[in-house]
Amino acid sequence: MKSVTPSRIRGQLPAPSSKSMTVRALAAALLARGVTRIENVSFCDDGLTAVTVIEDLGAAVEKRGKVFTICGTGRESLDPRAGHLDCRESGLSMRMFAPIAALFPQETTLLASGSLRTRPMDMVDALQQLGATVRTENGHAPISIKGPITGGDIWVDASVSSQFLTGLLMALPLCESPSEIRASHLKSAPYVRMTIQLLNAFGVRIDHDDRLEKFTIGGGQTYQPSVYAVEGDWSGASFLLVAGAIAGAVTVTGLNLLSLQADRAILEVFNIAGAAIQTGEDYVSVQTGDLKPFQFDATSCPDLFPPLVALASCCQGKSVIYGVGRLAYKESDRASALRTEFGKLGIPITDIGDRMEIHGGDIHGGIVEAHSDHRIAMACAVAGLRARTEIIIEGSECVAKSYPEFFSDLEALRVNT
Repeated sequence: MKSVTPSRIRGQLPAPSSKSMTVRALAAALLARGVTRIENVSFCDDGLTAVTVIEDLGAAVEKRGKVFTICGTGRESLDPRAGHLDCRESGLSMRMFAPIAALFPQETTLLASGSLRTRPMDMVDALQQLGATVRTENGHAPISIKGPITGGDIWVDASVSSQFLTGLLMALPLCESPSEIRASHLKSAPYVRMTIQLLNAFGVRIDHDDRLEKFTIGGGQTYQPSVYAVEGDWSGASFLLVAGAIAGAVTVTGLNLLSLQADRAILEVFNIAGAAIQTGEDYVSVQTGDLKPFQFDATSCPDLFPPLVALASCCQGKSVIYGVGRLAYKESDRASALRTEFGKLGIPITDIGDRMEIHGGDIHGGIVEAHSDHRIAMACAVAGLRARTEIIIEGSECVAKSYPEFFSDLEALRVNT
């Protein structure tokens, strides 16, 4: 449990390392036969889960600070030694390593814990199209998979999540035969482009059309060991930047302005809402301006909903965010969690179809619940900077999923008066 008192903030911090790119890079390092060096690794729970998974598949991992040296196995020596892979609460690991597990002739079970056990695992049909045998518990984890898949042509519904598509793009190049993926209703195109960019860094080629509806993948490819630097995380940094926009001034360094990360779109919102922003080669500065209500479509960047709700709470009037349909199967039912917890703080939120309406105004203090969702905890904490009285966040330890240092970083920015 953490508490946040109304505060002004000012200062500079490095962006947290990208959780998404850390997990992808660890998987690629496993699949590359030889030594890969990954720099600026995220020590979040999801990143550490991926480390355990690749170790259980035969990789040797040496950790020195935020630099990991990984001796990968390549496909030939992949070995699910225990017969199971514990993905804990990492949806990305579950969906990404499922196609990799389908490369094995022996059955491998992917385990889950917490809210991940209730989230739909929609990869069964596609893996079966490729010839794998798949068993779930009524469409949920644990998932047992037996291959080997050898390539082929498949259709994938990417409307709920792009993470399984990422797993296919990582596994299919290792199959003997070429593959073609037809993807429909893709909602998270930036994350798929991130995956393709990373695969290029490891010597793997994916051909695709401009709309990311058709992917052509040559078989028999080989991952090459690499030196790979993980980008700063726009998702985590967005909370710090919103804190600057509503309660002072913040500079976040280590952010790539040309990044493919979807949540870089936070800069568009600051411009619309009237926050004062300044950007440089690898930093973003935001300070409080004359904030006004905004409208924004977050369909392609649903992780921005929580920080944008915190921002909208401080904009007098009605702000509208589109893309609510993307929030149902996160760590919590995120739309419901935002309505409930910000409602406790005196901020009315209404969902109408695919849009969320936030009526900004005075933020009350009080006790809120994180719903085991790291982004709900961080959104409530940032809103607490502008609350009338202290906000207490129960279950705040869940921020470790993506940003373990969040509360200490927020405290370091606080101006003592």
